[in-house]
Amino acid sequence: MTTVAVLGGGIGGLAAAYYLCKSPQVSKVILVEASSRVGGWLSSTRRADGAVFEHGPRGIRPAGAVGRNTLNMVDDLGLAGEILPVTYSHVASKNRYLYVKGQLHKMPSGISGLLRTVPPFSRPLLLSVAMEILVKKNKEDDESIHSFVTRRLGKELADIAVDSLCRGVFAGDCRKLSIRSCFPPLYNAEQHRGSLTLGMLLGSGPTPVIPPGPLAQRSIEESWAQWSLRRGVESLPESITDYLQQSGRVELHRDAAVRNICPSNSGWKINLEDGVVSADHIISALPAKALSSALPSSCQPLIQELQDIATVTVAVVNLEYDGSILPAMGFGHLVPSSEDRGLLGVTYDSVPFPEHNRPDGQTTRLTVMMGGAWFQEEFGDPETVSEERLLARATEAVHCHLGVTAAPRWSWVALQRDCIPQYYEGHYRRVESMRSFIKKKSLSLSLIGSCYDGVSVNDVIFSGRRAVEELLGTGV
Repeated sequence: MTTVAVLGGGIGGLAAAYYLCKSPQVSKVILVEASSRVGGWLSSTRRADGAVFEHGPRGIRPAGAVGRNTLNMVDDLGLAGEILPVTYSHVASKNRYLYVKGQLHKMPSGISGLLRTVPPFSRPLLLSVAMEILVKKNKEDDESIHSFVTRRLGKELADIAVDSLCRGVFAGDCRKLSIRSCFPPLYNAEQHRGSLTLGMLLGSGPTPVIPPGPLAQRSIEESWAQWSLRRGVESLPESITDYLQQSGRVELHRDAAVRNICPSNSGWKINLEDGVVSADHIISALPAKALSSALPSSCQPLIQELQDIATVTVAVVNLEYDGSILPAMGFGHLVPSSEDRGLLGVTYDSVPFPEHNRPDGQTTRLTVMMGGAWFQEEFGDPETVSEERLLARATEAVHCHLGVTAAPRWSWVALQRDCIPQYYEGHYRRVESMRSFIKKKSLSLSLIGSCYDGVSVNDVIFSGRRAVEELLGTGV
């Protein structure tokens, strides 16, 4: 294998290029990014006074094989000293809220929370969990998250807790999203053990083996629930970019949108806005629709499948207030669709990461997330909605939900268009069909990124690693 082109300079494409650089089998990596900056949705604003604001993902979870994999990368890049860990005993981990019927309700946690009836729920959660073991296994190969949870744990949990969770994680509608693709451990627990409870206790199938490096080991010993970086999560893509440029094997093209890709005798010819490059293999980290418009017409079945993957737009509004204004301390609160369709949730960023506050004077940083699957019906066309309207809606929510009467001292509105792919029921079949077409046609093409195998930062990084391992036939 000599030259590999990686299309897309978000965290998935950067991760793929990083793992390619680890292999002596690869002589050259061509990394192509349509915009002027790499890092994709990992985007942080660092103000001159030291404050840091995240416009995309914020805390990253260290749990599981994919979490360990990311921490091993962070360690290798020399970022261990920049880590801001949040432990499970921290107030941001213990206190998560739901905003239901005009009130904040703390999500039940610990044994006492499971044994008691805690509003907004009408019965103890332990009752739902105990009854769940008796529920028969579903024979279907997929179903919506809402249907799955209603069947196994009851409609109330599905309508309130799981509806809110899916809005927080996917900015999506749990009545359409796939249990199999969005929450594989839950699907596998039912399939392999017949019950979520037994699946959680006994394990629900094989997981990748990723030995923890020193930083991942530390996260286990210190019980981290999530982590960030001192200068914001954008430090991660920046450090990968530095690593790639120092490797001497990476040719980085910025402001170079992919016009089209054509099979050639040696692999692929890639027509960019700034010229033509050739490669033996392509790893595509492009959004599905962007890849579909670049493929040759001979790939029509693949083009169609790619175009059918839906995405949603999220408005992310960062707010900074003077003083300590929160009526409750915790990670933040989520809002079920029955309460307010357009408002997904509010994170209390100053609680988990006070290090990102400006050093002088007490301030509170919040982020309001809006839209998602409901963007169009609540705000209309993303191309025409004004920043003023989004900011007004965000500050109104902070006033109503948290009782904050003051105006923010600083704000930032980021409209993240088509930022989260939606894994609707049957998504796994679409992904299988795409990969089998690629195999059948012997296309030297790998699909990675958030459109296929998981939307979290950890999942996307791991998809880059797995593609490189499959391509080279070795571990990295």
